[in-house]
Amino acid sequence: MHYKKRLIAHLIKELEANYQTALTAAKRAHSTATDKANIAENKYDTLGLEAAYLAEGQAKRAIECSAELVAIQNLPVVDYSPTDAIVVGTIVLLIDQDEKALTLFLAPVAGGLKFVFEETTIVVITQSSPLGKSLLGQFVDDEFEFTAGEHKKLYRISQID
Repeated sequence: MHYKKRLIAHLIKELEANYQTALTAAKRAHSTATDKANIAENKYDTLGLEAAYLAEGQAKRAIECSAELVAIQNLPVVDYSPTDAIVVGTIVLLIDQDEKALTLFLAPVAGGLKFVFEETTIVVITQSSPLGKSLLGQFVDDEFEFTAGEHKKLYRISQID
């Protein structure tokens, strides 16, 4: 359980950094969009309009980052035993047919985020991702085949936490 608490604390720091980056980008885009130098001089001068669209997109991204952060901060830390099924909040160790390990954290948000934690690369996936859907309800020692594009892999669930 202590490992998972530390992992979630690390993930929160990653998401806080993402939020700060998005917030900074949104502020910078807003500043550019409202700068007097970007007022259109004629109907073909679209710099101000483009900057406004960028500012809107950056603001939406900052809101998304904030929501992801809140979702992970509110994620209950539950201890799972090897006899439990995989659910959101589970750390999963997969071993593929080549004996390569893949460590995943099944989270409600932040899918695709990848970071190194205590010398292990962790990939965050969500329950709505294809791999997340394949894992939900599975147990330790279950095997499943996963196809991504033209690549097909056979995985064994080695460990959950």
